[in-house]
Amino acid sequence: MTETPMLGFIGLGNMGLPMASRLLAAGHKLVAFDLRREACDALAAQGAEIATSPRAVADRAKTVFLSLPTPQVVRAVIEGQHQAEGLIGAASIKVLVDLSTTGASITKALAQQVQAVGIRYVDSPVSGGVNGAVKGTLAVMCACARTDYESLEALLSVFGKAFHVGETPGLGQSMKLANNMLSATAMAASAEAIAFGVKQGLDPMVMAEVINVSTGANTAIRDKFPKAIIPRLFNFGFASGLMNKDVQLCLQEAQACGVPMAVGSAVGAIWNETVEQLGAESDFTEVAKIIETKAGVVIEVKTPSSKE
Repeated sequence: MTETPMLGFIGLGNMGLPMASRLLAAGHKLVAFDLRREACDALAAQGAEIATSPRAVADRAKTVFLSLPTPQVVRAVIEGQHQAEGLIGAASIKVLVDLSTTGASITKALAQQVQAVGIRYVDSPVSGGVNGAVKGTLAVMCACARTDYESLEALLSVFGKAFHVGETPGLGQSMKLANNMLSATAMAASAEAIAFGVKQGLDPMVMAEVINVSTGANTAIRDKFPKAIIPRLFNFGFASGLMNKDVQLCLQEAQACGVPMAVGSAVGAIWNETVEQLGAESDFTEVAKIIETKAGVVIEVKTPSSKE
């Protein structure tokens, strides 16, 4: 009987922890690392082994997943401050699956470094939020050699719907940044539209119901406003700083390849302001507060719904 291979997972944040948990629930053996002890303890309680460093994960697992917050952190984990600390040169690692959002330029450079030492690099960012990570309904945007994708597809499908978007690392990043630019735009534009309606006297929940069956329908109106903004919960689980990071990365990559983004630049300014005013750790649904303050309204239901 063939022994189940050990998988590695580095980065147990809001997205990484539920993804790692799904691998364990699917019957895979896992060795993991995160700087936060509480995240490691939560995964250990589910049966994972906890390593003392990222390098220790790659010393034990042939396939290692990364779910890290910024390009700088991804680079630091792969390269290490010293040769003995990075994933490059570790004893076991053969395949590196990067689930993070880093941008195409950095991904291409890191892929070259990793592949130069015989490690296969799989550019595989995900979208769908914390709820999608928990439920296994993420979109997994995979860019790598077709043979690598086929060998990993069953594993990636544990996280959600896997797509092979191309053979070249970086294409997954471009797909993710295009998606998140649209998501960020929907949030900002929807906040402006709903604030306008509220100031005119409309009920925001009624507005959401109407828009969701009309031509203005989008994921912000479908999910974020009814579940997090209108009830004043602001608890969707994705940080404003991370959304701003993705938007700014998209703008940088677009400028580098000569694609104008006038709308995107305006959206980027709103997300910069959100982080400046509310902090990088604020929930990204709190972008609505920036619009509310300027409009002099609060997007909430002031009287009980007739349905209650």
